[in-house]
Amino acid sequence: MNGLYSLKPWYAARLSGVRGALARRDVSPDALTAAGVVSAAGAAAALAWLPAPLAAVPVALLLAARLAFANLDGALARDTGRTTRRGALLNELGDRAADLVVLAGFLALAPLWLVAITALAATLPSWVSLAGAAAGAPRRNGGPMGKTERCLLVLVAAATGWVVPVLAVIAVGSLLTAVLRCGGLWKELAR
Repeated sequence: MNGLYSLKPWYAARLSGVRGALARRDVSPDALTAAGVVSAAGAAAALAWLPAPLAAVPVALLLAARLAFANLDGALARDTGRTTRRGALLNELGDRAADLVVLAGFLALAPLWLVAITALAATLPSWVSLAGAAAGAPRRNGGPMGKTERCLLVLVAAATGWVVPVLAVIAVGSLLTAVLRCGGLWKELAR
């Protein structure tokens, strides 16, 4: 069950011209990782400060940029032969920071406990995947509640104001995703 993650190859192909332009300009993959975190912070600010549905357009644009930068940083590093272990670490830290920063936008709109639980749950699928990779299994991605699905739901909240239901769906979906990934890894590592 890969969810919207199954669209990643299609999306990467759409960004190939951008990757080429970035490579020609010698843009650092690390700069793209940082730009993804900044885009996430912008989306969080728009979510927190603008009422629904006015928040929808800036949140959509900034989350689209966040996803594009998340796709471009690693691809640019591979395309230009600049993959490093430090870059991989920065990529993972940047992705987790961007995830948490976006959810921090809900702090102005929902109870702290709900935002905190959602933030913890939203990071669990990635931690499970990273633990599996550290144990020698292939990295697991996708959903039912991956990064792209979370961004889509944040946009739903920005457009509708349905903050509490969206946070609940993100939390439950993320826990389910972590359990499914863990189950798959458990079987994989038993081989």
